[in-house]
Amino acid sequence: MSGAPCWVSLVARDLASAQGFYGGVLGWDFRPTRLGDGFSVAFHHGAPVAGIGALAGSLGVPVAWTPYFAVEDVDVTADRIRERGATMAVGPLPFGTGRAGLASDPAGAAFGFWQGKVIPDWSVGHDSAPAWLELRTRDAFAAAIFYGEVLDWAGEPGGCCTVSYEHDHVVLRHGRDAVARISGGALDEDPDPQVRPRWHVHFRVPDLEAAIEAATRLGGRTASPVQSSTTDRSVVLADAEGALFTVVAPQDRPA
Repeated sequence: MSGAPCWVSLVARDLASAQGFYGGVLGWDFRPTRLGDGFSVAFHHGAPVAGIGALAGSLGVPVAWTPYFAVEDVDVTADRIRERGATMAVGPLPFGTGRAGLASDPAGAAFGFWQGKVIPDWSVGHDSAPAWLELRTRDAFAAAIFYGEVLDWAGEPGGCCTVSYEHDHVVLRHGRDAVARISGGALDEDPDPQVRPRWHVHFRVPDLEAAIEAATRLGGRTASPVQSSTTDRSVVLADAEGALFTVVAPQDRPA
């Protein structure tokens, strides 16, 4: 599991507001954690989906969704990040039952890493987890090399993941499952956060229009046109505090 995506978390300012928004848009319910009143875990149909922490103000970081990757040693990971010209933003520091850190890669995309027990029922690509993780960055191959070295994707013996070039994208696989995609073309200096390098967290919904309506009603907005493929439709939404995420629905709307 080390090196593979293990969780996604929203850094928010107002926990109650975030819970109301995502409960209304994505149908999540929330349970408190042992970390105190400023943290909760979102569940969907009884399965854990994501974490939300009211930490933006105290940590001095933007309101945003962030993917986390499991590592064996956060200190080694932090050293690898610094050695490769990237930035440690927070930590490593003790967090709950483990240790965590937040960083930005050389192109500026934020990500987290975690040393400790992972949630066994959580995995990318399954119903209760994000539908997809995608890094849109300036140079997909340079990013794949950076993350591969930092997270030991193809390490010896038997790294956690394999990296391949598929349909003009770099695809990360954990076993048989595709767990992330890296796409090139983002621009470092573009004022639009959709175009700047960042990790995109995608969540499944049954009805795209219903999700858009709920997000707008609860103080959010659409941040991109609706995109369509042969199998699904997606749109980027901004929550009431401005955090960006993507919702993905099947091509055929439910009856």
